[in-house]
Amino acid sequence: MRLNELSPATGSRKSRKRLGRGVGSGSGKTAGRGTKGHNSRSGGGVRPGFEGGQMPIHRRLPKRGFTNIFKKNIALINIRDLSRFEKGSIVDEDALVMSGFVKGKINGIKLLGQGEIKIPLTLRLNTVSKNAREKILAAGGNIEIL
Repeated sequence: MRLNELSPATGSRKSRKRLGRGVGSGSGKTAGRGTKGHNSRSGGGVRPGFEGGQMPIHRRLPKRGFTNIFKKNIALINIRDLSRFEKGSIVDEDALVMSGFVKGKINGIKLLGQGEIKIPLTLRLNTVSKNAREKILAAGGNIEIL
């Protein structure tokens, strides 16, 4: 069997119905749309969610909640994640993106204090928690807040 010998199974491919091609074709004149009414017109038909004039479900159900359009998306990093970096290296947003800790669109990075760190690092981040600050300074590191 070769690729040029392959064909679909018999009856699996059906040619489309050609509408409006004369009365003799069987689907001419009204082209299967019936006579008169909204659906028979070009551009006719109802919008998604329309329920024949009944109050649609998206209006019947109660609305809850609130979406803050000014919300800042802050990426969270823990101290235990920083052990991947070499001694004395500078850890900033670019370094964290390159190492795969931060993904997507963010408005800042916050360092949290979960875990331990033994190597001194220079951190250039937006925010650092009190616990994380103590651990970084105890390891001989340096912190620069942007």
